[in-house]
Order: sequence, then C-alpha cells, then structure tokens
Amino acid sequence: MNPEPQDPRLLALVEGVVRIADGDLSTRIPVTGPRDEVAAVITGINLMADDLQAIYQELEERVESRTAMLRQAQIELERMALTDPLTQLANRTALNRALDHELAEAERGELPPALLVMDLNSFKGINDTLGHGAGDTVLQVTARRLVETVRDGDTVARLGGDEFAVMLPKSNAAHARGVAKRILRALGESIDIGDVRIVCGTSIGLRVAEPGHTVDELVMEADTAMYAAKAEQRSTVRVFEPALLYARRLQGLMITELREAIRTNQLVLYFQPVVELQSGRIEGAEALVRWNHPERGLLMPDQFIPLAEDTGIIIDLGYWVLKEAMRQLREWEDLPGVCEDFSMRVNISTTELQSLELIEHVREVLAETGIAASKLIIELTESMALSGSDVDKYSLTGLRRLGVRLEIDDFGTGYSSISYLRSLPVNVVKIDRSLIEGLGSDEGERVFVAAVLQLIHACGMEAVAEGIETAEQAAELTRLGCTSGQGYYFGRPVPPEEFAQLLRRG
Repeated sequence: MNPEPQDPRLLALVEGVVRIADGDLSTRIPVTGPRDEVAAVITGINLMADDLQAIYQELEERVESRTAMLRQAQIELERMALTDPLTQLANRTALNRALDHELAEAERGELPPALLVMDLNSFKGINDTLGHGAGDTVLQVTARRLVETVRDGDTVARLGGDEFAVMLPKSNAAHARGVAKRILRALGESIDIGDVRIVCGTSIGLRVAEPGHTVDELVMEADTAMYAAKAEQRSTVRVFEPALLYARRLQGLMITELREAIRTNQLVLYFQPVVELQSGRIEGAEALVRWNHPERGLLMPDQFIPLAEDTGIIIDLGYWVLKEAMRQLREWEDLPGVCEDFSMRVNISTTELQSLELIEHVREVLAETGIAASKLIIELTESMALSGSDVDKYSLTGLRRLGVRLEIDDFGTGYSSISYLRSLPVNVVKIDRSLIEGLGSDEGERVFVAAVLQLIHACGMEAVAEGIETAEQAAELTRLGCTSGQGYYFGRPVPPEEFAQLLRRG
C-alpha cells in the first residue's frame, strides 16, 4: 500500500517558521490550497509575524529615539563642561583644548596662536560697594563686549573671577596688539548698573607662542605679563618678556618669606599717637605693621600688604597684628600716667571683614589679654562699611555687640554723604589728611571742614583728624570742635619702646 503524498504546504510552513525564528520577521507563508487546519496554522503564523514585526519596529524606533536623546544629553553635558555658566563663554578647560590644537598646528608649520589674559581693574571695589549682583552684571557685559570685539574664530574664555582670556589662532605680535587695543577701548566704556555709572578698564598681558611652548607655559607667561600690566595701575597692555618671569618668581619667593615672617615673628608693630587736641594728652595709638626682613631691612606696609591681600595671607597677618597690638596695650595699661580710656586702633582689610572667623578671633584675643572691648577701635574704609555683603554685615554687627568700636578711615575720599554717614554702623570717623591740608591758610577749606565736622557730630559720631603736620592745623581743628587728631606734628610711627617713653612723659 503506497503512503499518502506529503502536503507541500507543510514544508513551506516549517521553512517559514525557521526563517521567522532566525529573525526574518518580514517572512510570510503563502496561503494556498483548501481552507483546512494547515491553512489556519499558516494564517496564524503570518498574523504572529505581523505582530512581531510591528513590535520590533516600535522597539527599534524607541531605541533610536533614546539613543538620540542620550547623544544630545552627552553633547549638552560636554558643552556645559566647557562653558562658563555665568557668561556662556568658554571656560579654562575649553581654552586649554583650543590652545593645544593651535600649538599642534603651529608645530606643523602654521602661524602660532597669541594669547591675551586680562582682568578688570576695579572689580573688587564694585563687589564691595554695589554687591555681587552688580558684579555679575559687569562680568556679563564684559563677556559680551569681548565677543563683539574679536573674530568668530577666536576663543573668548572666562578663567574665573574677573579674569578673562582671548586666544587668537594663527596670529602674530602686530595683530595681537591691535586686538588688545580694541579690547582696551571696548572695556574702557562705562557700564550702567541701575542709577550708577561705572568704568572698570582692564589690564592685558600678551604672549605669542613660540616653538616648543606648552599650554601651561603659554598661559603662565601671558598671566605674568598681565600682572605686570596691572602693576602700572592703568588700563594698558604688557607683552611678556623673560624679566617679568623673574620678577614673578621673586614675588613667589616673597610669599613664602611672608608666611615664614608671620610664623617666626619677623613682623613688628610701630605706633603713632592719637592725641586730645585741647590738652595734647595721648589718648590712644594706631598700630602699624612693619616687616623686619632679614636681608632687605625694614619694609613698609605698601611693600607687602597688597601681596598678603592677593594671596589670603592677610587673614593670618591681621590676626597677628591684633594679638600683638592688644598684648602691647595690656602692657602699657600699667604705665603711670596712661589714661584710663587709652585705646588702640587696628586696621582690617576687606578679606578679614569677610572672614567668618573675625569675630571669634577678636573675642579670643580680648579674653586672652583681658582688654576691655571698648578700648579696641577697628578701622575700616568707607567702601567696606557700605558693602552689601551679608558676611560683612554679620561681622560689623558682631563686633558692635562685642563692644568694639568701629572707625571709618580716610573719610572724605570715597562715598561720603549725609545719607551714607547716617547708615554706617560706626562710632568714630577719621577725616582724611587731604581735607585739612589748607587749614590755617585757606578760609574756604576752614568752612568746608567745619561743615564736615558738623555733619559727623550731627550723626552722633566722634571725629578724629589725621595727617596733622602744623600747629596752625591743630589749632584750627580745635577751634572748629574736633577733639582728637594724629599726624607728624604730634609724632611719627615709632617702635613700642619709644612710644612707651612718650607715654611716660605724658
């Protein structure tokens, strides 16, 4: 008996199922012959393949969409990693990448890049007096002006704080100087912050790359030239030269030496008397720091205080001055003839005022020496007293609560006005020497100083005149109602031993 012939549809069914199982979801098995069970199975397999193909296609689209989203997110993360968030300029990392590329191009025979590094000349004062919101606005305006000044292919970067850089690819010294001069003009224009119009200006260091230059060397040398430009205290451009690098190394050495000077007591205090004008009685002293350098001799404050402020060493230096001044005051309190309310004036910097440790330092020193808080007078500038910083306000309020007296130094050189003076949390105002130079010979100046004194007294504050150099100035100030003064007429700053002799003589 012959077997029944096999249905050819079964072979087609098996082959179709194998192809579908291998991933060929476009496979469809032909439906032929009678509408029996085999045809029903084939139709079911085909429907399943349709569903699988639709599901797989949707999955592929989802994967492609998610991949595109991840790729876009990665691009955005990379952009953010290379962008300064405040100004939307390139950041230091992005600048270094661009420099690295251009230096490699120069090694292959292209023209070298030029780098301009700059910072704003008066930015710190803007932050101190107008607040950090105003400072951010200045940085954003500066960034926009820099971008508008250079070519599309140039890289403009913010390196941090108020420091910016411009990289000019395939450049030379003449072209770089021209760009630097355009930047000086652009950044020298005024900026309106609310009702206040300010002019920052900038100092620019310029360095054109040379064969063998690394990115770090190029940035460091342009930065060195910028600091040399800044030292000229005007908006200018300085091209790097090796002598500048030597000067910067000396500055680095001086920073190390200054730290050592604080640790090994190379610093010394000189004291200038503050006198009661009516009687000539010494009612206090101002502590003025000097550096007894082992090789360079006695250095004046302007030779190291700016360096201490720039590097943050001023915190440790100021703490040393405070402790030594209070220790010296405690020693003098036991001298015969020293008045009961004899006070010590100590200057503080903006950096110290913004330190959260200031109040605790003062409290600690007063407790260690047993000095009454009212005998310590802390001198600060008008701009410091007027700063909108929350930390500054915290420090001033905390010092007042300790019982320490606060004094505005150099009154008349900054933002002096009735509204400002009434709002300041101070006890004493020190009238700047520039306001009293003509006293005794200039009637107009006498009227002006009289008005200033009336203003100070009307605000419930005491007045001290500094820079008194003649008997005529002292006599006129006394007649005008100024009770205290200091200056070369009464005595120059002297070491503690000489000041003690002044106290003994009364």
